[in-house]
Amino acid sequence: MDMNKIKSTLRQYCLDLGFDMFQQGKQIAIESEFQHQNNDKVWNKLDAIVENENKSVVVEEKIEIKPVDIVASTSIVNTEDIWKKYFNGDSIAKYVLRRTGDKKYQFLHKSCQEYYAAQKIVLDTISWMPASFDLNDQEFQQQFEAYIHNLLINFKLLNEEPEIIKFICDRIRDTNPKFANLKSRLFRIVEASKTNDKINIAAANAITILNSASVNMHYRDWSNIRIPHAILDYAFLEGTNLKNANLNQVSFYQAFLNNANFTNASVDRIYFGEHAYLKGHADIVSGISLSHDASKIVSYSKDGTIRVWDAASGKQLHLFQGHTRSVIVVRFTPDGSKLVSCSNDRTIRIWDMLSGKQLKKLRGHSDGISSIHISFDGSTLVSSSADGRILVWELESGKSIREFEGHPVAITAVKFSSDRSKIVSCSVDKTLRIWEFSSAKKFQILEGHTGFVTDAVILPDDSKIVSCSRDGTIRIWDLSSGKQLHVLQGHSNIVNGIQLSSDCSKVLSYSNDKTIRIWDISSGKQLQILDGHAREVNSAQFSPDNSKVVSCSDDRSVRIWDASSGKQLQVLEGHSERVNGVQFFPSGTKILSCSSDKTIRIWDVALGRKMQLTDGHFESVNEVHFSPDGSKIVSCSDDKTVRLWDVSSGRQLQLFEGHSGPVTRSRFSRDSSKVLSYSKDKTFRIWDIYSGKLLQILEGYMSAVDGLQFSPDGSKVIAYYWNKSVRIWDALSGRQYHIMRGHPGGVYSAEFFSDSLTIASCSGDETVQLWDLPSKKLIQSLKGQGEIRGARFSSDVSKVVTFSDDKTIRLWDILSGNQIQSLEGPSSGVNAVQFSPDGLKVVSCCLDKTIRLWDVLSGKQLHVFEGHSDVVKEAQFSPDGSKIFSRSGDNTIRIWDLSSGQQIQSLKGHAGSLYGMEISPDGSKIVSCSNDRTIRLWSTVNGTGPMKCVWQVGVQCYGLSMKDSVWNNANGLTPEQKLLVEQRGGNF
Repeated sequence: MDMNKIKSTLRQYCLDLGFDMFQQGKQIAIESEFQHQNNDKVWNKLDAIVENENKSVVVEEKIEIKPVDIVASTSIVNTEDIWKKYFNGDSIAKYVLRRTGDKKYQFLHKSCQEYYAAQKIVLDTISWMPASFDLNDQEFQQQFEAYIHNLLINFKLLNEEPEIIKFICDRIRDTNPKFANLKSRLFRIVEASKTNDKINIAAANAITILNSASVNMHYRDWSNIRIPHAILDYAFLEGTNLKNANLNQVSFYQAFLNNANFTNASVDRIYFGEHAYLKGHADIVSGISLSHDASKIVSYSKDGTIRVWDAASGKQLHLFQGHTRSVIVVRFTPDGSKLVSCSNDRTIRIWDMLSGKQLKKLRGHSDGISSIHISFDGSTLVSSSADGRILVWELESGKSIREFEGHPVAITAVKFSSDRSKIVSCSVDKTLRIWEFSSAKKFQILEGHTGFVTDAVILPDDSKIVSCSRDGTIRIWDLSSGKQLHVLQGHSNIVNGIQLSSDCSKVLSYSNDKTIRIWDISSGKQLQILDGHAREVNSAQFSPDNSKVVSCSDDRSVRIWDASSGKQLQVLEGHSERVNGVQFFPSGTKILSCSSDKTIRIWDVALGRKMQLTDGHFESVNEVHFSPDGSKIVSCSDDKTVRLWDVSSGRQLQLFEGHSGPVTRSRFSRDSSKVLSYSKDKTFRIWDIYSGKLLQILEGYMSAVDGLQFSPDGSKVIAYYWNKSVRIWDALSGRQYHIMRGHPGGVYSAEFFSDSLTIASCSGDETVQLWDLPSKKLIQSLKGQGEIRGARFSSDVSKVVTFSDDKTIRLWDILSGNQIQSLEGPSSGVNAVQFSPDGLKVVSCCLDKTIRLWDVLSGKQLHVFEGHSDVVKEAQFSPDGSKIFSRSGDNTIRIWDLSSGQQIQSLKGHAGSLYGMEISPDGSKIVSCSNDRTIRLWSTVNGTGPMKCVWQVGVQCYGLSMKDSVWNNANGLTPEQKLLVEQRGGNF
């Protein structure tokens, strides 16, 4: 038996069979219906390309063809017994395939079929070879274009095959030279669609795969491309030219389309995944409600108004004005004809939904009203208040017909039982009370909660009460007896609310502990924890069929979860402030949300697909740094991870996981072999960049770190703190080497001398101190004037520049301890300082939004750089000292020429606050990071001209973005989509 031949033949058979099943949409294949075609050679020479991955180097490469054999056989087979033909009776295939009948075969798992189908498509794409060996790029592209329609990638859309897409993405990232041409050929397919309408499927598949592999597609000239049905969810298409493109039915869910050009593009049935938001309130939108038929949306606000919107068009139908303070709750009457609202102005108001007029104003409470509930038959209303009273009202007349007193303090919520025979209230007094409606007498006091009871619901069959509290528990009570049946424990913070599933078998709770939990009512057992929000959860609700949960949070996101598995299905981002309320439409296909950003938004629920396979941080990126050799970038994030990136491609090289809190600091060792990180979990960690392994955990401190670094020889780690100390660890053993205590104030900066034996530290106590590491002794202490707020050392650690509360900038000689210069800063104060590489100049960042350049020897101010519209947070010199790069609260990085004092360029793109930037060692690149969760690399083209964004990693957290995009004569947008484009910053 030739085992190698059998393995090779089996592999080819599986490739063919896997693709055949994909093409026919079957999971069982019949031999007689299946034809084997063997693409057996891969060209392992790199294709000629016009532009490299970063679009900065022009290449015209002559091509040498060298085929690589993949399998032994080169024949095309069409036979009645493929199995016999391939294997001659050998049964090695049993490990991948199984017979399901005569001449019928099935893969043991669908993932096997998907893998082989993907491999077949990949090998088919990279196996094409041109007719000639000696081609330039244009000639190569012409020959390739003529063949694309024959490629397997052009046979069928991959949109419903996310695993096949994933496997192809893996090959794009594969470092095996065999797959080196895959990405460029996918780009060539997209490019070829400009002139060939027979390859629309191939082009749509190609761009979908590239996007799913997190390949940047920004600033490309893709005018006239034809990619109908492509999935470009989360795509980074900043500045891309899509003039005259066929984008029909393309999905741009949460895509980044800033500065993209859609002029004359065909965008029929384009999908954005969200709708134009509803805007009109002048203050925080506190809550929302849907009419029973979901045709109308009601929103209420701290501005004292209630607004009614048409759910289909988004038009405002009514504005209910009358309340003089915040509206707390609104309720529809059972027949939907009226709306009832309550407010902190102590009134309840009844509104007519048809005319928009106020019908009744109910007065009776002496303090703000916290809750209202309408009886099932619509005849009666019950209200609760901070005055500790419960009032029952006749809706028709508006008269108060009963009053219940007993809670000594504010009541938080009140509910009718279904038959209206009882009323349940909950209070700040930590109790629930059950009242007999007919007698208006106290019936039961339910005690057990140890904190404010925030809400309570009664099951529709009037058998049980479910309550939640600031004590972090949910409790289930028997309504008739008042007996406590279950205590549901798990939340570690205030429970903000609860909601029943439609079949009343489960209850969900949402909390300030950032989680949603699902509980079984009959047993009291916890079924699921939905964990993913970064801040407090303000609302959550089951979908109508109970299969999903939607939640919203102070983290500005809306999230959709699978109720049975607890898996997060979708994150909806776009609100710019906390999200206060969320609700499913009755169909379960849309979601309604409201926010402190004063808007109401409607979102589409995704169709069960998740195409994006992004690398990147999931929370704010706190720092980025180049490796000393300039080849890599390290980043750290609130998502508790540290990541390593390849500068040339933007590819993630390592993911360092282990910290249990946000990671705030990270640094490379001088030899670029290690990374040091610090987290709010109070640990330092040292990682090996090649293996990704954790080398050491450094412990020994319980306070925030202001800075850290390796010693030049890599043997020590230094960290300085606001707690007045500098600490040193041995990097090899992880042991704490020494604590330098001498500063009576917080330490702002510390640096090693080049010999790794001397340390200089600067403190808010007005001193700069020098320490000898071997003896652990203080050598020198320099005294300033006024409390020092920050300091930076020159590159040779011979000088230090400080800035103080007295608004002066002072220069010191470290060895002598003498003050060299005192520079008078602006009256607004200084935010940061930095030496030039040669130590002869100092740049200061000022609170008056300016940057100032100073001469060290003379103390003269050389230039004032003006242009930023917010406080300048950081400034760095280029390595050659000819330029200054500044970072500001206006979310821009600006480049300034030192000799002229003029601004060279302003870099814009991040959607959130810039948290950090760094210049590459050769000065040709800038890396920046933001709380929008992205990292950007900026570079010049061929080393000259203006800087452009070369790549971005991560998906920015503000959702769909279209700032300054152009949509002139774009054909196919609905009126609502046009409004959405305008709201997102697009132009027509």
